[in-house]
Amino acid sequence: MENNFSKVKQYLLDLEYSIVKENPDQGIFIIEKEDALIKNMIIAIDEDTVIIEQPLFKLKSVSVDALKTLLRKNRDLICGALALDEQDTVIYRDTLQVENLDLNELEASLNSLSLLLTESGDMLLNLAK
Repeated sequence: MENNFSKVKQYLLDLEYSIVKENPDQGIFIIEKEDALIKNMIIAIDEDTVIIEQPLFKLKSVSVDALKTLLRKNRDLICGALALDEQDTVIYRDTLQVENLDLNELEASLNSLSLLLTESGDMLLNLAK
């Protein structure tokens, strides 16, 4: 796993993300990149996968309309998906295979969230209200 951790770390540095925290023993990074609207993104690495999670906001009203809106927005995402955690927080999540992971694949996953936030920020803010 140490090799995979180092590989992902180098990719993050190449993509100019700030590594706020890292724990090689647990395989976890917390990253941010202000101009990409990424803050406190969690990247967890194990033997087989890289899991990317970005908490976005707490869903105030868990209504059918709000859930339909989120599901429809998933269709627009290039990579990853919007999901709800156990506390009804809307998160962006993507899971990648670490064995053949390359810089372009990681970049596409991270850019997918940035694109969502840029293009659909108003819609997401309305859901957060």
